[in-house]
Amino acid sequence: MIELKSVDKIYSHGEHEEIGVLKNISFSVKENEFSLLTGPSGSGKSTILSIVGGLSKPTNGEVIIDNKSIAKLPDKFSALLRREKIGFIFQKFNLINNLSAIDNITIPLIPTKISKSEIEQRAEKIMTELSIFNKRDVLVEKLSGGEQQRVAIARALVNEPKIILADEPTANLDKKLSLDFIQIIKQLKDAGKTILLASHDPLFTDLDCINNIIKIHLGEIQ
Repeated sequence: MIELKSVDKIYSHGEHEEIGVLKNISFSVKENEFSLLTGPSGSGKSTILSIVGGLSKPTNGEVIIDNKSIAKLPDKFSALLRREKIGFIFQKFNLINNLSAIDNITIPLIPTKISKSEIEQRAEKIMTELSIFNKRDVLVEKLSGGEQQRVAIARALVNEPKIILADEPTANLDKKLSLDFIQIIKQLKDAGKTILLASHDPLFTDLDCINNIIKIHLGEIQ
């Protein structure tokens, strides 16, 4: 479902300065597998997720998502791929505080041709499954941290993606909320999702549902 082949990422700073963020990264994640990217802050985990999700392009190498090479896709096709196949869960949730929970959840489907009634039905179904339906019309800024995270998870699922990408999803949560999140992730794997999660939270390292741990240090796989 996800495959990176000899991926490099180099950022240019000024005319002559280049910084190598990723160096010869190769790994694969099969369908319905849960892979953990682990390593210290600044090791390149977020950059890998950005490349897998088509938010940025590698300097060199190949990226294959669901049998489609995306490394050189034009931006508009990368956006379509994300909308159809990928759900993101971000560290800081990236919610719009002055919108309601359901309005935040339905944002990914606004550019689609799906009817407004079906969009709302999808959102309400996911909110029910995540036990936040009673927060449907509450502004995000009035929700607790755990409720905001569930809204972020619902937003990641509303487009019914095959792939879930999660970037340090428990970094801003206490242990109880982190354990609640882990239960949700387990349910997503049981539902057939392919999961690539980046974290240095020790709570993840011993989970029996993780198929593969990919250790990153200074932009290289260890």
